[in-house]
Amino acid sequence: MTDCCGGDEVCRIDAVITMDAKGQIVLPKDLRNKANMKANDKIAVVACEKDGEVCCIMMVKAEKLVGAVTQTLSPLIKGVTNKES
Repeated sequence: MTDCCGGDEVCRIDAVITMDAKGQIVLPKDLRNKANMKANDKIAVVACEKDGEVCCIMMVKAEKLVGAVTQTLSPLIKGVTNKES
């Protein structure tokens, strides 16, 4: 487990899933339960790019998007602003 969220949160691999021929994925039930995801919840998909390619895709409940993005990006912003030119 890697502490990559900037606080006490721990990011980890909870599942490896497969995309079907239609481009659809299914999140395992235990992960949906842990994330308190219900039918018809709005989920924001956030893509991170490196060298012009998407290298990371995150899903965040839309209602928590502002706080999650701020918390995730805050350490990165601090790192950039604290570097000497």
